[in-house]
Amino acid sequence: MRTGGRPAAGSFTYEGDELITTWHTHDLHQIEYAVQGVVEVETAAAHFLLPPQQAAWVPVGVEHRSTIRTAVRSISVFFEPGMVPAPGDRVRILAVPGVLREMIVYSQRWPIGRSDSESMAESFFATLGQLVSEGLDRETPLSLPTSPDPVLRAAMDWTQEHLTGATVVAVARTVGLSERSLRRRFQSAVGMTWRDYLLQARLLRAMALLAEPVPSVLEVATLVGFDSLSAFNRAFRARTGETPSGYRRWRVRFHGDSRGPSCRS
Repeated sequence: MRTGGRPAAGSFTYEGDELITTWHTHDLHQIEYAVQGVVEVETAAAHFLLPPQQAAWVPVGVEHRSTIRTAVRSISVFFEPGMVPAPGDRVRILAVPGVLREMIVYSQRWPIGRSDSESMAESFFATLGQLVSEGLDRETPLSLPTSPDPVLRAAMDWTQEHLTGATVVAVARTVGLSERSLRRRFQSAVGMTWRDYLLQARLLRAMALLAEPVPSVLEVATLVGFDSLSAFNRAFRARTGETPSGYRRWRVRFHGDSRGPSCRS
C-alpha cells in the first residue's frame, strides 16, 4: 500500500465491480468500511458481513480475504501498530456512528500511498485511532462461523446458497449425513445449532439487501426465506435492536454523500 514514503497512517478507497481478494495479511492495522453496498471479510475463524453501520478491524498480521460486491464503494484506513491500542489479535466488528463515519470518509484526504506526511494528518489519524480503540471495547459482531471440517463447510455453503428453502433434511442429504449427525457436529464444531446458523445467514443477507433502496422490506423478507413480514421484523429486531425499516432509514440518512473531501478537491 505504501508506495512512496512511510506515512504512519492513511486511507485506500475502492470503487468498482465485484472483487474477491486472495488470502493476505498487512503489516498495518486496517479498518474496512463499506460506504456504499456491502463488504464481506473472512478469516479462518469467522465470516463477517459489513453493512453500513459497521466496520471490520483487521489487526496486523491476521490472514483474511475480502469480497466486495457489485456497485460497492469501500474505504480502508491503515495504521502503524503503535497508533491504536487495540485488544487481541483477531478481527473485530465495531459500530460506526455518524462522527466516526465522517472521519473515515474524510481520511481520503490522506491516501496511504502518499509520499510524505504532515502534522494535521498525524493529529487526525491519532484521534481516529483513539475513537476506533474505544469502539472495539463495545464490539457487537453479527457474523457467521466457519469450520475447517470440509463436510460442515459444504453444509454452510449450501445453506447460504439456498436460504429460501433450506431445511435440515435437505442439507443433511446434500452432505451425506443423518439429520442427527449434522445437528450434533454443527453444535460441537461452531457452538450454534444449524437452525441458528440459517437464521443468522438470512439476517446477514437481509442487511446486505437493505443497504440499497430496492427491493422493498417485504421483498427482502421473502428473498431471504421468511414466511411473513412480521416474522422477519421480530427476528431482525431481536438480533440488531431495530426494525428492517429503521435500519434502512439509518442507511439513507448517513450514506447520501460519501465521496469525501479528497474526491471534491
